[in-house]
Amino acid sequence: MMALRSVLADPMLRMLAGAILLAILLPVGEAGRPAANALANAAVFVLFLLNGMRIARSEIAAGLRNLRFLAPLVLWVFGAMALAGLGLSMLGQGFLPPLVAVGFLYLGALPSTVQSATSYTSLAHGNVALSVIGAAILNILGVFLTVPVFLTLGGTGEGAVGFETAQRIAFILILPFAIGQLVQDRTTAFIAAHKPKIAWVDRFVIALAIYVAFSAAVEEGIFVRVDLPAWAALSVLIAAFLLFGNLGAWLCGGALGLPHRDRIAFLFAGAQKSAAVGVPLATILFAPEAAGFIVVPLLLYHLFQLVVAAPIASRLALRSHPDGGD
Repeated sequence: MMALRSVLADPMLRMLAGAILLAILLPVGEAGRPAANALANAAVFVLFLLNGMRIARSEIAAGLRNLRFLAPLVLWVFGAMALAGLGLSMLGQGFLPPLVAVGFLYLGALPSTVQSATSYTSLAHGNVALSVIGAAILNILGVFLTVPVFLTLGGTGEGAVGFETAQRIAFILILPFAIGQLVQDRTTAFIAAHKPKIAWVDRFVIALAIYVAFSAAVEEGIFVRVDLPAWAALSVLIAAFLLFGNLGAWLCGGALGLPHRDRIAFLFAGAQKSAAVGVPLATILFAPEAAGFIVVPLLLYHLFQLVVAAPIASRLALRSHPDGGD
């Protein structure tokens, strides 16, 4: 009961619950979607600007040299997770609409989400520098690897990955981080003085992202396009993928002998999947009527990975600092 009360009291979960409820009751809508996406992108820009300010350049240099961390992370995300997605896709063929089942293969081939992986690593007192570098590299590689991996494992689709996604990653994620690094020497005192408020910026960005993503799902009729038995099967498969992703990434980090803070970064970068990359990419690969079904596993995984990550991050933070200190 104490653990349950602790989870329910988590401010991140309360924000997520509010975002989901708001998306159900007052979704963004097609007319407001461009503005909502622009606001979410602006929030991510600010988050990465702050990350650039608060992460020491020496830590970034060490992270880029850490092939012991980066190479296994890439293999885990685009290898093990993709194969798990293939297995769940094949298993789901007997229980789910075919396009929804294909969505698990597509989900497995996607890169990690950046903002929440970084934010939860920070909340868990993990190695934020490695998280930023790892998640950013995964997203850049995802632009070039997701489609070939998806097609190689039996997925179908048309079109090619355009320059727009890579450009968006560069301008929304990499550019602000670089700016933050450049001005870091002048902002050290500001970051130290406002550290608690910056933690709330992390939470706000995650909540905003899930509101925008879930609003799109509501607008696509997610609650009526799949019947109740299919929803039940879908939920079981999502839970299995979450268990595989989180437990597998954590055990993989342990098998590699990573330090505790690096292992936390590996966990969140390795287990999460990006709707910010996956949804736009789906509109390129698939016809609109197919994309709406194929992204259902992604949207649900994206939602519940955040719900699962909140208590995990809180527990890891307590293990790192039992007294609640930083």
